[in-house]
Amino acid sequence: VQLQASGGGLVQPGGSLRLSCVSSGRTSSSGSDSIGWFRQAPGERREFVAVIAWRRGETYYADSVKGRFTISRDNAKNMVYLQMNSLKPEDTAIYSCAADGWRAVLSGKPQYWGQGTLVTVSS
Repeated sequence: VQLQASGGGLVQPGGSLRLSCVSSGRTSSSGSDSIGWFRQAPGERREFVAVIAWRRGETYYADSVKGRFTISRDNAKNMVYLQMNSLKPEDTAIYSCAADGWRAVLSGKPQYWGQGTLVTVSS
C-alpha cells in the first residue's frame, strides 16, 4: 500500500484548506480498510486527527477538530480528503495519511504511511 498526501500550504486563521491522500496498492487484501489523518506540530508528538472506513464510510474525529474538519473518500479514485475549516494557528503541523485496519488507525499505529504535507496557519 502506497499513500501520498498533498494540498498543504499557508492559510490565514479562520481560513480553509483541503488535503488529499491518494492510495495505491491492494488495500483490501492487506487489511487496510481504513485511512486516517495524523498531524505533528514542531516539537510535539504526532496526534490522530480523523479516520474513515473505505467501505462503510464510518468516520471518527479527534475532539480538537470535531465540527471543523471533515474526512471523506472517493472510492473510485482511491482518494481520501480532509476538509479543514475555521483553521487556527494551533492546527499548524505536518499532516500525514496512513492506512490499516480501523482499530490500528485509531490506536495511532497504522502500518502504512505516506509522506506528509505541511499546513501553516498564520496571519
